[in-house]
Amino acid sequence: MPAGAPIRLAKKTSNLFRQRVPSMTPGLDVSDFDGVLEVDPLARTAEVLGMTTYEHLVDAALPYDLMPLCVPQLKTITLGGAVTGLGIESSSFRWGIPHESVIEMDVLTGDGRVITVSGRPDDPHRDLFYGFPNSYGTLGYALRLKIQLEPVKPYVHLRHVPFSTARDMSDAIAQITETHEWDGKPVDFLDGTVFSATQQYLTLGRMVSDRGALTPSDYTSMDIYYRSIPRKREDLLTIHDYIWRWDTDWFWCSRAFGVQKPLVRRLWPDSRKRSDFYWKLIAWDRRTGFSSRSARLRRKPAREEVVQDIEVPVDRLPEFLDFFHREVGIEPVWVCPLRQRDPSARWPLYEFDPAVTYVNVGFWSTVPLPEGVDPEEGRINRLIEAKVTELDWRKSLYSSAYYGPEEFWAIYGGEEYRRLKSVYDPDSRLLDLYDKVVRRR
Repeated sequence: MPAGAPIRLAKKTSNLFRQRVPSMTPGLDVSDFDGVLEVDPLARTAEVLGMTTYEHLVDAALPYDLMPLCVPQLKTITLGGAVTGLGIESSSFRWGIPHESVIEMDVLTGDGRVITVSGRPDDPHRDLFYGFPNSYGTLGYALRLKIQLEPVKPYVHLRHVPFSTARDMSDAIAQITETHEWDGKPVDFLDGTVFSATQQYLTLGRMVSDRGALTPSDYTSMDIYYRSIPRKREDLLTIHDYIWRWDTDWFWCSRAFGVQKPLVRRLWPDSRKRSDFYWKLIAWDRRTGFSSRSARLRRKPAREEVVQDIEVPVDRLPEFLDFFHREVGIEPVWVCPLRQRDPSARWPLYEFDPAVTYVNVGFWSTVPLPEGVDPEEGRINRLIEAKVTELDWRKSLYSSAYYGPEEFWAIYGGEEYRRLKSVYDPDSRLLDLYDKVVRRR
């Protein structure tokens, strides 16, 4: 690569929702860094190349009755991507988020070294180990990761518990996170779906060996998982189908393509009912501008893309949801609690208070704008950023961000980031984090 040219990865898939300025230089071909090197059923660990998707890792681990401690919801998220860009799932109230299960990594740094890093006290590069999460490839790329796994059972029994207020739901989240049980029964997985201000459900999952009187449901063809939540008080899925329950319809986002209409769904191949195919349709629409041109011809209002995951302390969740219903109006939204696993650890670029339970709120849609308002202004996204900051927390950076530099670095560990950048990328061959996620370079 030309000296001084910024280094990027050449990847065929992406789960990022921020558009970027096209690069004039070729990316690093990392296609060979895809594969599971080893699953150790005794140690309950896996060694995995950085570009391996969670779909491939799950396929390798389940025959040993094991799974990663946290499996992000979409099949083509990679191990390296989830660690450098964060991720979350319904086991996060027990195990935290993906980087917390990493034992060690090989990292390609901006100055061309490949360094094995870990959290061991005697590791000279442990600062990179802890600074890597939320760096989004601006400190280096994970080439190999060794992670922890947990034992699983063949089925997951689900209880969909309704709540009429966000406060009641938040209180239940706090209780379950502390006790890992509800109504006297263990809870292994916990997430929620908010359909409206008066209709919200927590889904409590418990791994079981026997399916009992229930027949496992199938949400990979005609039936739609999220629509079953208000209709069923209990359900049963195989562990494999539970892990990927959200991928078939990209949560509920497949409705944008008509896939939830019975006739369209019947004709749509099951092999194309998956998040990476929907993402290709989104990428095509962005390249061609088809949707925006069609809306103008039909004299429809311009729409702002609001695709975000934010996190707030559990006791502030009702306040955020009240604001969100009033000012944004996207429905449904997803909620998922998390708690830092190791209270002694410090992850400086996305720092948690280990004593606090947080709740991730995910919302992925578009919002109509008043006439004359440019979607590129990010009016709604800026409003959400301001509210989340007011509530003492932050949002994930996989999508559009509008922070000013001073506010951004105050939130995302600027002082430590600059120190790490000077050590592991002194010539700035990798992009700066603010340039990458806010300026979209």
